[in-house]
Order: sequence, then C-alpha cells, then structure tokens
Amino acid sequence: MPNEKRNILTGGLILITLGVLIFISKTTSYSFGQTWPILLIVIGITTLFYSIRAVEGWFVATVGVIFLIIELYGFDLYKYSQYILPVILIVLGVFVLLKRRKR
Repeated sequence: MPNEKRNILTGGLILITLGVLIFISKTTSYSFGQTWPILLIVIGITTLFYSIRAVEGWFVATVGVIFLIIELYGFDLYKYSQYILPVILIVLGVFVLLKRRKR
C-alpha cells in the first residue's frame, strides 16, 4: 500500500480514536488522562496492520497497553521504574540482533 494511503488511514484512525476518547471523558467517569494510552495502541495496531513483523508496531502497542494498565488500575510504576528502561533496551537489542541475523 502506498505511503499516502497509509498516512490517511493512520491519521483517520487517530482522529476517530481521539474523538471517542474525548467523548468518553465527557460522558463517563474516565478522564482523558486515564485513556490516552489507547492512542498508542491504535498507532501500534495500525502499524501491525501493514506488517505483522514490524517491531516498532509491537513496541508502541505494548507500551500503550502498559500505560493503560498503569492508568486504569493504579499500578505503582515508580517501584519498578529502575528496571523498566534496561529491560526495554535489552529486548530491543535482542530484536535488532535477531532481525539482522535473519538477513
């Protein structure tokens, strides 16, 4: 699919999601501050729609799910923050090495 069509689809889905999240924040007890990670999930899923192997799509969607869990369930990220960045860097490094090895 040409890049222009991808950009239009991604932009349209982001606008729709943004509108739904604002509507939810106005009509329910969930604030936009609690639901914003859904935007990351939509961006990640849209990227995966074009290529299921896209590491960046999996990464963005996973980060969105993590932030959504943190926002909705009050998970205390501060306790684990010292471990999150190193783990993310290790996982990304492994993906880069595996991707390069296949070539």
